Amino acid sequence: MTSLEELKARILDKGNLPRHVAIIMDGNGRWARSRGLPRTIGHENGVKAVKKIVRAAGEINLPFLTLYTFSTENWSRPKSEVSAIMKLLYKTTRRELNELLENNVRLITTGDIEALTPSRRDILKDAMARTSGNTGLTLNLALNYSGRLEILRAVRNIAQDIDRHMLSANDIDEKIFTGYLQTNGLPDPDLLIRTSGEKRISNFLLWQMAYTEIYVTDVLWPDFDEEDFYLAIIDFQGRERRFGKIKIREGSTGS
Repeated sequence: MTSLEELKARILDKGNLPRHVAIIMDGNGRWARSRGLPRTIGHENGVKAVKKIVRAAGEINLPFLTLYTFSTENWSRPKSEVSAIMKLLYKTTRRELNELLENNVRLITTGDIEALTPSRRDILKDAMARTSGNTGLTLNLALNYSGRLEILRAVRNIAQDIDRHMLSANDIDEKIFTGYLQTNGLPDPDLLIRTSGEKRISNFLLWQMAYTEIYVTDVLWPDFDEEDFYLAIIDFQGRERRFGKIKIREGSTGS
């Protein structure tokens, strides 16, 4: 059996590490249901998986990790479950802050955190402020996030700036548009990992994932561990990314 140290060495020796990995953490509810447990227990075990993967990402010097923590659609879940998720987020952020600081992790968020209750919003803002000077892994929580709403808001803000004569419509290109997104300053994800076997992107980083490599695993999120994460990275390292171009065979002119 291959050890974690061997997998890490293999990843680091290969060299072409993704700069940015995004994860759709799916399967907490199914994990709990299969064990006859409440869904909230699945979310609690999902937090344990988050801790493992954040550590694993730091150990291979991954620059950016984005976790799809809570979508705008998740508000439609039962109020008791939403309340439990938010309470868990609050407790986890407060509990893990010291470890983020010790491991040089910078915490940021993408999404509308202003919609959270003041106490939960403030603990997140405090954690972001206190880790803002860290230079290791950037951990981005996509929280109260919607890819479509992000694009719509960018379009509205661009329209407003055109009305204010701060921008000309003829000036708008991909770089300008990207600057209006909530992820401005982050590289596009190189790799998307989705757990639980579902094959959809669920309104997640729609603009940013134009050329993202996708890795789907049947493993439910609470069971997803360091080995699963490293195997996804190794799979990425074995892919050829052409960004719409064709592969030119040796000796070929490419015509």
